[in-house]
Amino acid sequence: MPKIAADGQHLTVLNLFSTDAPEKQVKLLAAMREIVDSAAYEGWISSTVHAGQDKPGTANFIQWRSTEDLEVRYSGEEFKHRTLPLFGEITTSIRLLQNEIAFTQAKPELGGTEISPDRDDYTAIELFGVAEADQEDLIDALGTSQEWLVDVPGYRTHTVLRGLRARGIEGKFVVSYSQWDSKEAYDAFRGVAEADRSPERQKVDARVAALQTWQDENTYRVVHTRSAGE
Repeated sequence: MPKIAADGQHLTVLNLFSTDAPEKQVKLLAAMREIVDSAAYEGWISSTVHAGQDKPGTANFIQWRSTEDLEVRYSGEEFKHRTLPLFGEITTSIRLLQNEIAFTQAKPELGGTEISPDRDDYTAIELFGVAEADQEDLIDALGTSQEWLVDVPGYRTHTVLRGLRARGIEGKFVVSYSQWDSKEAYDAFRGVAEADRSPERQKVDARVAALQTWQDENTYRVVHTRSAGE
């Protein structure tokens, strides 16, 4: 079961694919499962496939030993002439994001952050554009400044990823990856009227809004995972 930790040991790649129909999501998931199950790349550690919930699409959370190992994969004939063309046929956008884990937080009783189809997490992935000069401030606003989340009903964990480089988007970015008990718990948290939010949350929300240049949000469930050596 892959674990998420801010220990600086891995390059974390988040590949986000959107599409315009549920049947295309099914094709995407089948293709991703096949790639994950046959993975034998130098430096590859784990891959975890997510299925879109509110919108059709997929996300693949991948851990690599280094950027150099990933670039070997990207420069390979299979990736350039089979994988990318296949995904290009059934997607409306492809974003390949290279990151490092900047912050993780979990409810104390969980003992850390894990991702697996054996769990029942409802997962939200939020992607924020940010000016280069503001990236670290946004990481702090989404991470350390939200320690109060552990007391929110239904909250389980969240991880903040520092964007390093990407294909499919321009400029700097930050990612928030959060896990919840259910869609209902997440929707209830998101749906609290601004006037009813705690002063802590209002302050953080205002700070995030001031720092971000754009935002994209989708929700997922984990459907497949595999690690090197399995």
